[in-house]
Amino acid sequence: MTSKSEAVEGAVAEYVTAMIGGQLFGLPISRVQDVFMPERVTRVPLASREIAGVLNLRGRIVTVIDMRARLGLPKNDDGKPPMAVGVDLRGESYGLLIDQIGEVLRLHDESREENPVNLDPRMAKLAGGVHRLDGQLMVVLDVERVLEMSPEMMAA
Repeated sequence: MTSKSEAVEGAVAEYVTAMIGGQLFGLPISRVQDVFMPERVTRVPLASREIAGVLNLRGRIVTVIDMRARLGLPKNDDGKPPMAVGVDLRGESYGLLIDQIGEVLRLHDESREENPVNLDPRMAKLAGGVHRLDGQLMVVLDVERVLEMSPEMMAA
């Protein structure tokens, strides 16, 4: 029989992994609604470059956020179509454009670290910590921070 403190220490979090600009990111699986190929994205006049547009996903209007632009990265020119991860915030639906979807990782909560001081500031402002994996750093995306609309983004 395990004690309650052991059960808490052994807590595991699940992340949907995604590649954006060669960097591995993880989104808490509890925040992910869909993974889809965005089709027919309609550009919104006067929207910031971080807003790729809107699309209809099974009857819902989804605002599409270009994660490369959100992170200050150049556009992807490898010719592969982007993928999107669907998330909700306060009843609104969003699609986060990513380069590639990965697998679902189960990681122990105690292996999660605070953002390192040398983490790129563009990533640090959207990150809720990191996990050190074999030879790679997975940045945990904080969905609220990612979708925090700056005044420039609200010009839509």
